[in-house]
Amino acid sequence: MPARTAPARVPALATPAISLPDDVRRRLKDLERDSLTEKECVKEKLNLLHEFLQTEIKNQLCDLETKLHKEELSEEGYLAKVKSLLNKDLSLENGAHAFNREVNGCLENGSQASSEAWRVRIAEAHSPPHTSSKPRAPRRSKLDAGTTPSPKVTRRTTRQTTITSHFAKGPAKRKPEEDSDRSKSEESVDEEERDQEEKRRRITFRESVAVAESETETLRTHLDQEDERDERVKEDRRLRSQTRELAPTRGAEEEANREARPRTQVDMDGEGGERDDRRSRFQLRDLAARRTTEETETERATPQTSQDRDEDEKEEKRRKTIPKEPAEKKPPRGKTMINSRLQPPRCVQCGQYLDDVDLKYEQHPPDALEEPQMLTNEKLSIFDNNESGFESYEAFPQHKLTCFSVYCKRGHLCPIDTGLIEKNVKLYFSGTAKAIYEENPSLEGGVNGKNLGPINEWWIAGYDGGEKVLIGFSTGFAEYFLMEPSPDYKPFFGLIQEKIYMSKIVIEFLQGNPDATYEDLINKIETTVPPSTINVNRFTEDSLLRHAQFVVSQVESYDDAKDSDEQPIFLSPCMRDLIKLAGVTLGQRRAERRQTVRLRNSAKEKDKGPTKATTTKLVCEIFDTFFAEQIEKDDKEDKENAFKRRRCGVCEVCQRPECGKCKACKDMPKFGGSGRSKQACLRRRCPNMAMKEAEDDEEVDDDIPEMPSPKKMHQGKKMKQNKNRISWVGEAIKTDGKKSYYQQVCMDGETLEVGDCVSVIPDDPSKPLYLARVTALWEDSSNGQMFHAHWFCAGSDTVLGATSDPRELFLVDECEDMQLSYIHSKVNVIYKPPSENWAMEGGMDPEATLPGIPKDGKTYFYQLWYDQDYARFESPPKIQPTEDNKYKFCASCARLAEMRQKEMPRVLEQLEDMDTRVLYSSATKNGILYRVGDGVYLPPEAFTFNIKLSSPVKRPRKEPVDEELYPEHYRKYSDYIKGSNLDAPEPYRIGRIKEIFCPKKSNGKPNEAEIKIKLYKFYRPENTHKSNPASYHADINLLYWSDEEAVVEFRAVQGRCTVEYGEDLPECLQEYSTGGPDRFYFLEAYNAKSKTFEDPPNHARSPGNKGKGKGKGKGKTKSQALEPSEPEQAIDLPKLRTLDVFSGCGGLSEGFHQAGICETLWAIEMWEPAAQAFRLNNPGSTVFTEDCNVLLKLVMAGEVTNLLRQRLPQKGDVEMLCGGPPCQGFSGMNRFNSRTYSKFKNSLVVSFLSYCDYYRPRFFLLENVRNFVSFKRSMVLKLTLRCLVRMGYQCTFGVLQAGQYGVAQTRRRAIILAAAPGEKLPLFPEPLHVFAPRACQLSVVVDDKKFVSNITRLSSAPFRTITVRDTMSDLPEIRNGASAPEIAYNGEPQSWFQRQLRGSHYQPTLRDHICKDMSPLVAARMRHIPLAPGSDWRDLPNIEVHLTDGTLAKKLRYTHHDKKNSCSSSGNLRGVCSCAEAAGRACDPTARQFNTLIPWCLPHTGNRHNHWAGLYGRLEWDGFFSTTVTNPEPMGKQGRVLHPEQHRVVSVRECARSQGFPDTYRLFGNILDRHRQVGNAVPPPLAKAIGLEIKLCMLAKAREGASVKVKEEETASKA
Repeated sequence: MPARTAPARVPALATPAISLPDDVRRRLKDLERDSLTEKECVKEKLNLLHEFLQTEIKNQLCDLETKLHKEELSEEGYLAKVKSLLNKDLSLENGAHAFNREVNGCLENGSQASSEAWRVRIAEAHSPPHTSSKPRAPRRSKLDAGTTPSPKVTRRTTRQTTITSHFAKGPAKRKPEEDSDRSKSEESVDEEERDQEEKRRRITFRESVAVAESETETLRTHLDQEDERDERVKEDRRLRSQTRELAPTRGAEEEANREARPRTQVDMDGEGGERDDRRSRFQLRDLAARRTTEETETERATPQTSQDRDEDEKEEKRRKTIPKEPAEKKPPRGKTMINSRLQPPRCVQCGQYLDDVDLKYEQHPPDALEEPQMLTNEKLSIFDNNESGFESYEAFPQHKLTCFSVYCKRGHLCPIDTGLIEKNVKLYFSGTAKAIYEENPSLEGGVNGKNLGPINEWWIAGYDGGEKVLIGFSTGFAEYFLMEPSPDYKPFFGLIQEKIYMSKIVIEFLQGNPDATYEDLINKIETTVPPSTINVNRFTEDSLLRHAQFVVSQVESYDDAKDSDEQPIFLSPCMRDLIKLAGVTLGQRRAERRQTVRLRNSAKEKDKGPTKATTTKLVCEIFDTFFAEQIEKDDKEDKENAFKRRRCGVCEVCQRPECGKCKACKDMPKFGGSGRSKQACLRRRCPNMAMKEAEDDEEVDDDIPEMPSPKKMHQGKKMKQNKNRISWVGEAIKTDGKKSYYQQVCMDGETLEVGDCVSVIPDDPSKPLYLARVTALWEDSSNGQMFHAHWFCAGSDTVLGATSDPRELFLVDECEDMQLSYIHSKVNVIYKPPSENWAMEGGMDPEATLPGIPKDGKTYFYQLWYDQDYARFESPPKIQPTEDNKYKFCASCARLAEMRQKEMPRVLEQLEDMDTRVLYSSATKNGILYRVGDGVYLPPEAFTFNIKLSSPVKRPRKEPVDEELYPEHYRKYSDYIKGSNLDAPEPYRIGRIKEIFCPKKSNGKPNEAEIKIKLYKFYRPENTHKSNPASYHADINLLYWSDEEAVVEFRAVQGRCTVEYGEDLPECLQEYSTGGPDRFYFLEAYNAKSKTFEDPPNHARSPGNKGKGKGKGKGKTKSQALEPSEPEQAIDLPKLRTLDVFSGCGGLSEGFHQAGICETLWAIEMWEPAAQAFRLNNPGSTVFTEDCNVLLKLVMAGEVTNLLRQRLPQKGDVEMLCGGPPCQGFSGMNRFNSRTYSKFKNSLVVSFLSYCDYYRPRFFLLENVRNFVSFKRSMVLKLTLRCLVRMGYQCTFGVLQAGQYGVAQTRRRAIILAAAPGEKLPLFPEPLHVFAPRACQLSVVVDDKKFVSNITRLSSAPFRTITVRDTMSDLPEIRNGASAPEIAYNGEPQSWFQRQLRGSHYQPTLRDHICKDMSPLVAARMRHIPLAPGSDWRDLPNIEVHLTDGTLAKKLRYTHHDKKNSCSSSGNLRGVCSCAEAAGRACDPTARQFNTLIPWCLPHTGNRHNHWAGLYGRLEWDGFFSTTVTNPEPMGKQGRVLHPEQHRVVSVRECARSQGFPDTYRLFGNILDRHRQVGNAVPPPLAKAIGLEIKLCMLAKAREGASVKVKEEETASKA
């Protein structure tokens, strides 16, 4: 094939050509190579050619210049006229260089191109980037003179572009072909040639006679389109449209850019032509303009159809009739000025940017033939030379195609998968056709073809049995299976193969992991090795985002093949995140494609079902009983509201008609059905609404005000007494004032006595009857006959709601005086105590454990007491009446009185009566005794220090930014930074009590309602003049004594603590600090006046007569943890034998071990790397790597060992059961129905509850994500608690923030605690560290009622927050991709937290300080993220960057107006897609950009997702981690994963430290395995805090047992 040369301009002028000197000619050629603007190019040419111009032309040029200076002519008009004059006077030798770099319709030999080609070029130069596609007329094709026209096939929509045939059995089936239309044109070749000649004459005439007029008319048309813009903007647009690329700066940067551009191959022999040869061709040339005269004689030319000729005439007529307007028309004031420099030119055919240095053109193979000629070649053996042979085939012939390229009408190589074919854009291709049976992709034995097509459709035919995907084209003549692309087209085809294979990976991954997160999906993508058939080294997140639209469409197609009631996998968490991040448009599928995929996959998918869970009879019965009633009710509501909820009305799916064939359609009345189901057509199920429902299910609304429980009855409303139906039985047993108490009363012939239970008529007759126990009967003169009601709480009124047993009641601390007339009838309420053999009844038939309770509507039972504020189910309180109050004893009144007594502040033990106050030795509040000398916690506002504290760190004021360089910075309008501690509260003030006193009243008596304390202030290191840096290096419990005093209200005291002088301790500071809670020490005193540290005074070292008092009992406040425990520490508590299910690497067990409460003997973990990690850290444990359902089934069947001969725990062995069951299968659905219930019933949550029921451990803990308590309208939570209550467990739930227990991370976790009968139910631990208030919203809303835990430290805590600096500032610096498993520490620990994690033993080696190796593009982005706090992707500069793999990351182009964000201050556009121009506007698939430093997807969807704040974000040294995830990804859900100073993501060890794992803790597997182990773990400090609460309960029980034993011994000795 001869080398192609650029078509040159040959002006048809009468003036003879002027001969130019060789040096001038060379300089002109050099100008063509330079990236000059039009203005600069004209100026340089005038300087070169001025002496060679004719005098007349020079005079005209002077006149034009004068008009320009007088503003009588615009600069654009001036340039146009100058070019016109030069063209008239100058013709370059051999037609070498066109002056204005255009090919104005002239071929290489000087002949004119077709009028269509010329017209399209002019239109493309001045038209906007987006052009609407028009219906195409039938095309003609001719072989040569003497052949007859072939039948022509109309354009079809793209056939099955889905890969799901890979998952189906049997061969792939494509959709049937559409009928072909006959060609309407029967003109001969002579007529074609005459037509072409006529067009050439028209162009020649227009160009030679009226060149200037043509230029003026074109300019006028352009001005008409831009009449809203000023002349400066118009000039920029014209310059942009006529230059190859922008040249905003010159000099070294421009030269570097030119050198960085890759060369383009020009001929088939591989001889690289110079770049200026390629650039000298105008970019908007047509295929016909590049054919030589010799080719024209032997090849067919595509004739103009009648429709095309009509369009030509209309276009010409339109130009001639456009009214002339002044060239200097000014835009109206007030209009937004949009900088045209930001709108690069695009091809009107394929939409590619014409100034893209990577834009390539097609190169035909040598001796290439047109398609009909090629198909009749003997090598293909399909047809003879008679074209009528085509008509004898029912199906198209099929061939292989190798060394192929696909291009548009302008010759630009372009992809086939961006929707161009579907938009009726004509795409052609060239290559070498081979017989269908050929397997060798070489050129040998093939027939070269060119201008094949246009392509009617492309399809995916599945895989060849391995990793190679089969792709094909269809044209009007044949079908082609693609083999190898040409070298130039290889990058395009590689992307197509990549996206198809990536879709295969995603679908296969989601089949087995429907609940995977986005980070899990990225993990899968990045760890998959690309097959050799794809020309990529690795799959990256950028690859997934690039192909997201295609991948999601394939997942949708896969879902279409599944049963209609199965959960679509495109609603999985990872797919929802991908859809949001990449801005994927849902609902664009076509019915034909959906049906094709359904046929392929339905057979396979029907066999899939949820795995069978092993359940006990009790758990199974609860689920079946509840769901049988509830699901029917919910399904009915769903059907009634389905048509309202499941239509967005925008997507193509919603706008389809009903198919009339699916189950839903057949039930519709218009198709002859009953209309009962009220379901939408299965082919019209809106994916957008499905996405919205899935997202709504995960949104948690905690902003519901806490409402106090209302009284059962309104006392103001009295029911009229009926003396005849009520009469006392017997005499009054006690008279107390005006009240006469009785033992019995007769109502309607039925006798009631004190202690009986009754139903009470409510005020609202629509409500059910209330139930109460009668605790007293009396009559007084004012109210008449009365009784005292101790209310029962129905199960439906608890957190259990509708899941409760209708026969079960709960005791509550609510009681009320009522008139006897409100009593409806007597009922039977039975107390069901736990059986003596309760622990061994696990797994039995539940009815056998609940005998004698008939379902007659009048018999109820209760076994637990319920706290309505904290949702705690506990064993009933053991409060017995005395002989004196038997007749009116109410347990509720007694408990409420006791609680009020404990909460009330009181002084004890008077010491001295002074003039104005009375001193006391002690005081009590909330059951805690405070003595003189005790340390106390106070709120931060209780007192101030004598030294002025440095103001908290504030963000530096925002400086103006260069919006050209940082175009996304405008999105950072909020000062709030997630992960910042700026708004974290101060920790408690700490003081030592010097005096406890009450001021005297005017009568001289002490005012005991106003208790005050005088105390000494303690300074923390950050309270001194050294400020916050001092606290970073100091121990977290270090204080400084001061002689400063303060007087505060006793009511302000928040708790008691221990503060000791370090030199007086009998043990080391480490042992003292870890020996108990709330322990502080001091070594020095601080003098605020002199700002010096001194030795503490003697009275500080010796607290004197400091007492060691302790309070009694515990109420709702957190008193247990504040009790001193001197003698009780001698109690030796045996460790609980523990089974850790879903153990992961062992974070939960590690925390319990640190608390010293358990010994994990067994663990179950199916994932081998995590199981190995657990073994490494717990060598004495038996770790089962099997399905927990299989193990439970073996145990319930009586097996002692499993198949690996590991001993199984038996009933009675397990004392502590803990775990975090995954919520797979049901976490993505909004509510339960018959299908989702089946998944929940077989979920691991149910299996875990069955473990609890079978083993009946003393303590049970379930840990899960915060939303566990909100799934399915809290139905998962309710059913979990319902099962525990039915088993007889005391239980409660709450949400804890791990950051409040000593880690630099926000991590909210739902915790369900349960304790066996006879044990004490643990409280939730009080926070130890202050933390950001926004991350501490821990309330839970269930059925519109807000529940809180027992935590009382809501605004402060004993210790400061742990920061990122505390966590990892001592770790050595590493680079992106660091992989050394062990390195040296390179330094001592710098903070208290680091000293704790390193341990007391010397550890020279640091393990797992390794980080992910990010792709070159991601690494470049990380390098350009600033180090300032709060930096993220919005701070990225928009520049070109050379990547480490040798490629070039491009600048992001802003090509659309953003309606929401308007333009920048300099008038630059801010939109990157058409969807930004107006709400509801569809996305433009061709607008997507890739390989840019600023990820295109983020500004594309940023307006809808809080500007994607935090993605590519850096951690802040003084802030905290976002929730540690299983795979740190800069664009993941927790995107703030970059090191504060180093250009990398956080390492495995840094993540482990953020979770609180010691440095000695071992992990296992590759780097992603280790990240996953850390991310899935429970933070050990959180587990330790819970474990210490369990320990307190065990100690309390042990104390009670010891006291009972002492009493029994005393009784026995007396006897």
